[in-house]
Amino acid sequence: MEQLLGKLTKTDIRRSLRASTVDGVFAAIFTNATGGVLLTKFMLDLEANTLQIGLLSAIPMIVNLAQPLGAFLADKATSRYRYCRLVYGTSRILWLILGLAIFIISPFDPFSHQTLLYLTLAIIAITSILGALGGSAWMSWMAILVPKKLRGRYFGLRNSVSSLSNLISVPIMGIMISYYPLGPIRGYGVIVLFGVIMGLMSLACQYFMADVNPQLQHPIETLSSTIFPLKSEPISNSSDFLLQFKLFSKINTLIRQNSNFFIFLIYYDLWMFAVNLSLPFFSVYLLQGLKLDVSLVTLYASLQAGIYMLVLPRWGRLADRIGNRPLLLLIGMIVSTIPLLWIEAHHNSFSIWVLLPFLYLFMGGTWAALDLCNQNLQMALVPLRNQASYFAFTSASTGISSALGTTTGGILAQFVCKNPENLLVLFALSSVLMLTALLPLTLTQEPGGQSAKHLLQKFGNVLRINRTITLKNKPAA
Repeated sequence: MEQLLGKLTKTDIRRSLRASTVDGVFAAIFTNATGGVLLTKFMLDLEANTLQIGLLSAIPMIVNLAQPLGAFLADKATSRYRYCRLVYGTSRILWLILGLAIFIISPFDPFSHQTLLYLTLAIIAITSILGALGGSAWMSWMAILVPKKLRGRYFGLRNSVSSLSNLISVPIMGIMISYYPLGPIRGYGVIVLFGVIMGLMSLACQYFMADVNPQLQHPIETLSSTIFPLKSEPISNSSDFLLQFKLFSKINTLIRQNSNFFIFLIYYDLWMFAVNLSLPFFSVYLLQGLKLDVSLVTLYASLQAGIYMLVLPRWGRLADRIGNRPLLLLIGMIVSTIPLLWIEAHHNSFSIWVLLPFLYLFMGGTWAALDLCNQNLQMALVPLRNQASYFAFTSASTGISSALGTTTGGILAQFVCKNPENLLVLFALSSVLMLTALLPLTLTQEPGGQSAKHLLQKFGNVLRINRTITLKNKPAA
């Protein structure tokens, strides 16, 4: 990496980071237009049940099994930019099919609702597979371009700018859907078409980022050379299934050899399962259980994005100072109480205008630290060699656990919690499992990080210093 970074000037890096920040703005708009609460509302308008809502969230996660294959293909390429453009460009253009189909198919025919519903799930599956093929390549690209000492601050800034676009765009798109003259279903069709334009603009920004050749990133041992040595038969003679099996076998060995990363992966898998047991159904509870309008729900989402944007740079600076693991433990214990707070939400003025806004602000403020620290800790624990492979395996592993969480939540919601108000039982279960998932994190050692004992000693020293200063300044009796 050092040799590769030596070929990049500071001007190249600054230009790349600015372009990546703008890319994040347009990508956030595309993501919100084709996912999140707007897509959930569209599915509910098509009369989807909670099991299908669970599948909606599970599909993008479970297809992360393709991430190791994506890492292999990305390592065989000679350009991160061209590889990402091909994968993500194809993925985003496919959403045009759904946008056009919404206007072609009658929204008033119940049979058409089912057609649009299955078409939506199919497009989500295909585009998610393509996204999984590009995920590790993008992570590895950013790991090269962003200096290690600036990762906390830069990703804090980038994510906060993306949150600003969420803050502005999500409520506007929600209002457009609610008040579109031809109905909310076709209103969502307009949003999808707009989102595709934004997605393509985000890819255009990547043109201004310094390209990285994976062959120079780890010339000694690439993932492909470790799995398919030069003396082995050509890759073209291997089936995709055999290729993926060999990829998993090799990467699994690499993970187990790094016990510290393996413990982190156990924590991350358990955490994502517990979180996704309830997270996809928060919007369902608001839209169906409390009968709130989608414009109000998107307003809550904008509040979450706003506070996320404000506190993220501060979390980044704090993570750079004390480490990511201590923050994850502290914030993780706080976040585990969030599903329990939903129990107090009802359809009344206090909940609508006080409790729910506070809850979303609380979620945005704490989730900013979790997203940032999980990403940075993962980058810190991953060795330079086979870097993309580690990222791919992590995404695949957490994708499985997340998919299991959403699917389990969908089954429980469909067959046990048939009344939307009974989703609160599911939220309480999620809270308990989130707290349990933090246990493996206590055994993870962050390179260059400070132990909990050291942090407590430092905190105690600060308290003693402040107490001494207070006593010295205290006037004599």
